Amino acid sequence: MPPADAPAPLRVAIPDMISPSYFPAIAAVELGFFQREGLDATIELVFPVTTTYEALREGEIDFVGGAAHAPLYAFPDWEGCKLVCALSQKMYWFLVARADLHVTRGDLGALKGLRIGAAPGPVDGLLRLLAAAGIDPDSEVEIGPVPGVAGAGVSFGVSAAKALAAGKVDAFWANGMGAEVAVRDGVGTLVLDARRGDGPPEAEDYTFPAFVVTQERIEERPQQVAGAVRAIVRAQRALRRDPSLATAAARVHFPQSERNLIAELIRRDTAFYDPAISERSVVSLNRFARAVGVLSDRQVPYERVVATGFRRLWAPTAETDVVQGGTAGND
Repeated sequence: MPPADAPAPLRVAIPDMISPSYFPAIAAVELGFFQREGLDATIELVFPVTTTYEALREGEIDFVGGAAHAPLYAFPDWEGCKLVCALSQKMYWFLVARADLHVTRGDLGALKGLRIGAAPGPVDGLLRLLAAAGIDPDSEVEIGPVPGVAGAGVSFGVSAAKALAAGKVDAFWANGMGAEVAVRDGVGTLVLDARRGDGPPEAEDYTFPAFVVTQERIEERPQQVAGAVRAIVRAQRALRRDPSLATAAARVHFPQSERNLIAELIRRDTAFYDPAISERSVVSLNRFARAVGVLSDRQVPYERVVATGFRRLWAPTAETDVVQGGTAGND
C-alpha cells in the first residue's frame, strides 16, 4: 500500500484504447518506462479525442496521447498547450468499406452515397481527404457517428468493425485494429491507408499521434515532463526492437482476441515510431487545421506548437533499454 500522503498517479489519457494508434503511450506505462523515470502513471480511456483534450485543459488528466490537430478544440490557436513529442508519424486512420460493396483500394469515388462512420476529431481527416479527392462530404456521402460507440470503455475501431458487420454503416474511418478485425473477418475491404500513400498526396501529413501537455505543467514541472518524454521514447525504441512486447503491454486493457493481433499491428507500424516533430510536419498540421476550421491564426511559429526544450530527448542514442519480464530494466 502506498503512504496515505503519496501523490496520485499521473493520468495518461488516450481516446481509443484497443488500438495501435497511441500504443507507445500504453507501452510506456504498462512496460514500466514511466516507473523507471520515477513517475507513477496510469493509462485510461477518455473518448472522443475532443473530450480528451478538454479534460487536459481542465486539469482532470496530466498527459494526452491523441491526434496532433485535436488540441485546438480545447486550446484555441495553440494557447495553453504544447506537443512534446510524436507517438508516431503521419495520419494513422484507415478507411474500410463493406466487403460486399466490392470497393477497390484507392477508389474514393465508389464511396458516393455510402454511410460512413467516424469519430469526432478523426472525422476531420476524412472530410478533408474526401474534399481533396473531389467528393463533397456534405452532399455525396453520409458521415456520422458509429452506432454503439457512445459509452466509456468502448473501443471505437473494434465497435466500428462490428457495426460494419451488422450493416449499420457501409464504411468506417478508424484505427488499425478496427480495420484488421473487419478485413480478417471478411466483412470489410481496405479502401485507404493514408500513412502508406493511398489517397491525395498531402493526406498522409494532415495530422499524427502526438503526446501533449499543458504549458502550465511544462513551466511548473519540467523535469516531470522530461521524464514522461523519455518514457515514451524508450517505449518506442523497445517496440521497434521487439514488437512482441506489445502483447505484454496490452495484457491489462485488451480482450484476448485483440491481444493476439496487436504485436503484428505494431510490427507494421514500427517504421513510424520516431518521436521527432519536424518544422515541415507542423506547417502541414497547421495548414490542415486551418482548412478544417479549428485554427484561425495564419502565422503560427513552430515554437508555439512544439515544446522545443525537449527536442534533445528525441535524438537517437547508443543506450540500450533492456526489457525483461514485461518491465523496463536498467541501462
